[in-house]
Amino acid sequence: MTDPAARFAEAFDACPLVAILRGVTPAEAPEVGEALVEAGFTLIEVPLNSPSPYDSIARLASRLAGRAVVGAGTVLSPDQVPRVAAAGGALVVSPNTEPGVIRATVETGLISLPGYFTPTEGFAALAAGAHALKLFPAEGGSPAFLKAQRAVLPGDAKVLAVGGVTRETMPAWRAAGADGFGLGSALYSAGKPVEAIARDARRFTTALLQLA
Repeated sequence: MTDPAARFAEAFDACPLVAILRGVTPAEAPEVGEALVEAGFTLIEVPLNSPSPYDSIARLASRLAGRAVVGAGTVLSPDQVPRVAAAGGALVVSPNTEPGVIRATVETGLISLPGYFTPTEGFAALAAGAHALKLFPAEGGSPAFLKAQRAVLPGDAKVLAVGGVTRETMPAWRAAGADGFGLGSALYSAGKPVEAIARDARRFTTALLQLA
């Protein structure tokens, strides 16, 4: 099995955008996943407060094997991690810094991407083994807020801005030190036509290419 850190680094280098499919159903997941991959996305998460999330993860992981890293979002408890793995998921994303979830993820051989908001939480997440950090909710801070944190966080720590990020705000976040972005409602919402998802996905990957 590929080392999870290497697996994440490869996908992240290809496209440092995480598609957050909150509310996706198992029936629509494969088609949505195909649209995202065709637009250039390589990281996809299904929040566990979506309908039948493990089924959606399983269908996406099977359909997109070798083309995208698929996993779960809103993972709040260590006992959810084995279920993600059993579904074929490789990525575990949380809204918070819970060392137990991070350690369980690493021990299971999956990729840990916990949420954090303060330097204290960021350092705690990294100490527990996190592969990258998710500044959440980014809209609760500012690019200047992240810039101040980047002065003390390890230089090689990947930080994604998540929460309220748009194509228009991506340049300011990147200039402040964001390595990547998590995209939720600006990219996907329940019931959104797949054609519209594909269009917005292409717009985000195009915007990414324009960043310095």
